[in-house]
Amino acid sequence: MRRSLVLTGFMGTGKTSAGRMVAQKLGREFIDLDALIETRTGKTIREIFATEGEAYFRRLEAELCAELGARENLVIATGGGAFVNPQNRAAFAKAFVVCLDASVGEIIARIGNATDRPLLAGDAPQRIETLLRERADAYARITCHVDTTGKSVEQVADEIIAVMEMNVPIVVTTPEGHYPVWVGHHIFDRLVNVEMPGGCVIITHPHLGTWYAGRISQILRSQQIQTHVIEIPVGENAKTLDTVRLVYDQLIDAHLDRQTTIVALGGGVVGDLAGLVAATYLRGVPFVQMPTTLLAMVDASIGGKVAVDHPRGKNLIGAFKQPRAVIADVSTLQSLPAAEWRAGMAEVVKHGIIGDATLFEELEKGSWKLVGSWLARAIRVKAEIVSRDPFEQGERAKLNLGHTFGHALELVSQYQLRHGEAVAIGLVCAARLAQRRAMCDATLVERIKGLLQQIGLPTCVPRALTSDALVNAMQADKKRVGARLRFVLPCTLGEVVIVDDVSQDEVKQMIEEVRE
Repeated sequence: MRRSLVLTGFMGTGKTSAGRMVAQKLGREFIDLDALIETRTGKTIREIFATEGEAYFRRLEAELCAELGARENLVIATGGGAFVNPQNRAAFAKAFVVCLDASVGEIIARIGNATDRPLLAGDAPQRIETLLRERADAYARITCHVDTTGKSVEQVADEIIAVMEMNVPIVVTTPEGHYPVWVGHHIFDRLVNVEMPGGCVIITHPHLGTWYAGRISQILRSQQIQTHVIEIPVGENAKTLDTVRLVYDQLIDAHLDRQTTIVALGGGVVGDLAGLVAATYLRGVPFVQMPTTLLAMVDASIGGKVAVDHPRGKNLIGAFKQPRAVIADVSTLQSLPAAEWRAGMAEVVKHGIIGDATLFEELEKGSWKLVGSWLARAIRVKAEIVSRDPFEQGERAKLNLGHTFGHALELVSQYQLRHGEAVAIGLVCAARLAQRRAMCDATLVERIKGLLQQIGLPTCVPRALTSDALVNAMQADKKRVGARLRFVLPCTLGEVVIVDDVSQDEVKQMIEEVRE
């Protein structure tokens, strides 16, 4: 379920223009309440007021509020007086409501000379001030507000989406229940809402311990939550059973019990390793993900798959361990190196190809350069898929688009290629393989390659990595079915298929086509 977003507030605050842009960014249907009334009655609002009176208009408005309040996944702009009526507020009890504000001077500048607003007849500036006073209490009852004074429509739209993301979590359903994925700026304090009767252990990297673990520990200790910090080495090479054993030793030395919550503060390596520890220490303890890289936010932290590497393959030793919560504080991305940002974008692009064509198109326009609504969209693609297939029995395998190639590229390069860089090359390989099989056209291949290049990601197989070595590495891929390799191939944006009838020779030929 996706709750509808309702924008209300005084006339001239930008509900319709901002609402239309928010709907476009979120891929939702937009409904302007006043415009819908005009369509259904065949009259303008001005004509309804003149011929039928305001009371009649308010009855129509209330009927529509009741009708739309029962629907989901909409963006709705109400008239300025709609939420004065408690009945209308109650109708949208399940929706997320944002009130748009603006200064009196701004509102007068925007609509002071309007001739199509019946409530402003006479001295418009005076009527604006009077109506604002009369409606102040109704607007004050709304929790979330966005001030539109001096802002562009796009700025307001982005702020509305940010407010929504910070107050409405993405929910992932699991066999045991569900957990929230919170996305927003400066939201570390949401960790105190997770029950931690036995205190917590923050597993992190040394530099993250310096920047963030101390701050989080202070927040928790202010709530009388006992906190320990364990630091592990940086890099994929530390994601091993040897590191897991060292973490076990510290947990045992601290006499921590099964009520202790393990918090993974870091990127995918930290999340994977800490999750495996949480799944196995004392046969399992509570677990929370706090991803600090783009890659971890959109991929590794969601879905409950945790693992460490084996010398013969990536993520071969693992388990399913669902977190109690995922808290993605995007303020941590401000210090993310550009190369890590680009690597994370590979997974975002992948999610657009798998299940959100609008997301892919938004990225093509350059929105990837700054954090925006695309982040929550990318997270939601994975959240919805893993909710439907928590143990990777079917649909979830689609998330491996580009990964059969990508994991082999990582392994053969001895992890000189970042995961996201390898996945980017893998996406091009998968698209090219689909084209060879007449499953997609050349335009899709070029769009995928073009977007990845725009972001600054590699799109060709390095010459030093031989096709024989890559195919041999794929034989250890956990996604294989018996002796057959499994590939996810794109057909169109938003549609992929899984195949397992690709020969080794076909794979080798395709790899040579994607050489530098």
